[in-house]
Amino acid sequence: MTAALPTEIQAFLRALGNETRQTILFLFANHHQLTVGEIAELAQIGQSTASEHLTMLKRAGLLISTRQGKEVIYQADNQRMVTYAEELVAYLKTCTYE
Repeated sequence: MTAALPTEIQAFLRALGNETRQTILFLFANHHQLTVGEIAELAQIGQSTASEHLTMLKRAGLLISTRQGKEVIYQADNQRMVTYAEELVAYLKTCTYE
């Protein structure tokens, strides 16, 4: 019998499976909120590339976005990331034989 990971944990892992997305997430360790332009500049990537990665991170539940005028402001969803990490650890523990 196989027990697949929940869909949201699979998306979490896919989002973390890319170095650029990891870099983007780490930007939030020093910045509470960032715009697409700020993320592109800090990560040294193009704005369209940043937007693509931000979309995946948001869909995976790792970022929250709000609109302020013409700008979209992103921030990390710390609680959801911790919850997903805890669920992953619980899953991994079921995969071990003691």
